Amino acid sequence: MRNPRIHTPQPLAANVEIRLEAEASQHLVQVLRLRTGAEITLFNGDGRDYPAILLNEGKRGCRALIQVQGPEEPPASLNLSLAIGISKGERMDMVMQKAVELGVSRIRPLFTRRSVVQLAGDRLEKRMGHWHKVMLGACEQSGRSRLPELGPAMGFDDWLGEEKVEGLGLLLHPDGKETLSSLTPPRPGQAVEILVGPEGGLTEEESSQAIAAGFLAVRLGPRVLRTETAPLAAIAAMQMLWGDFRD
Repeated sequence: MRNPRIHTPQPLAANVEIRLEAEASQHLVQVLRLRTGAEITLFNGDGRDYPAILLNEGKRGCRALIQVQGPEEPPASLNLSLAIGISKGERMDMVMQKAVELGVSRIRPLFTRRSVVQLAGDRLEKRMGHWHKVMLGACEQSGRSRLPELGPAMGFDDWLGEEKVEGLGLLLHPDGKETLSSLTPPRPGQAVEILVGPEGGLTEEESSQAIAAGFLAVRLGPRVLRTETAPLAAIAAMQMLWGDFRD
């Protein structure tokens, strides 16, 4: 069994002793039931893993000794970004979790005209914090040492107004004229921006705006997929066609 991977925002280096945060300590002791001397792996998003040993098992703050600095994680072979209309609770959590596991580099939540969920102020701040934790958990599970970026939630029009499609912009749409297999593969390092609507999809006006801004409308077969299914299917297919599923 692979050593548990734990995220900490602290600076990490070989032969350094640190005290882990309370939440991470509780997970190690109460959930995983690890004891003094257990081997764990720490990461802080700098692109490296840091194998470590638990020095004690305090529920409010385990101490760990970092043994070595691991090798740097290579850059992703496919630079994927996901902009998605905010959907209800578990659907949004699932998309963020699985998109991170599948290798996206950035996620941008969008308020669209058909977004049912309305967030502002403290509620939005708490939800953004929750999504950040979901993404951290996905990195811990999947072995990623670089943290994907979670962009600020914003309205569709504002986002599209500032979004410059310099790479390959793909609007997932059941009536799209293109398919993934018909597209010219992205150049090495070229960004691929995926745009997906919430429950009910984007409106015709929003879709037209995106196409006018440079997005290509792409269909994923003959079926209409849910907002939580379409981006994951697209990301997996792109990784198979152009990305690290070929490795």
